[in-house]
Amino acid sequence: MRWYHYFSYFWGGAFLANAIPHFVSGIMGHPFQSPFATPPGEGLSSATVNVLWGSFNLLVAYWLLCRVGKFDLRRTAPVLVAGLGALLMALMLAYAFGRFYGGNI
Repeated sequence: MRWYHYFSYFWGGAFLANAIPHFVSGIMGHPFQSPFATPPGEGLSSATVNVLWGSFNLLVAYWLLCRVGKFDLRRTAPVLVAGLGALLMALMLAYAFGRFYGGNI
């Protein structure tokens, strides 16, 4: 497997992790931070904007994971790289959103 496949899988995992809070908040009807709010990443965007942003992130994750190389869930290395991307994005999001919701220690 080529190096850029792993690069793609890492970012695919990151986009997949980023899709979850936006999409879930949006379908629950809750406003949530997004890059389109004022100020970006701090203000709240509508539920509709978050559903659209979460869907876009899912689309990018699909493209990076499924359309680049041959991602196989039964192969350990690509799954670990995608999981690492997802884990690092999740930790970054926990830190970033924790300051708004009291989740940072």
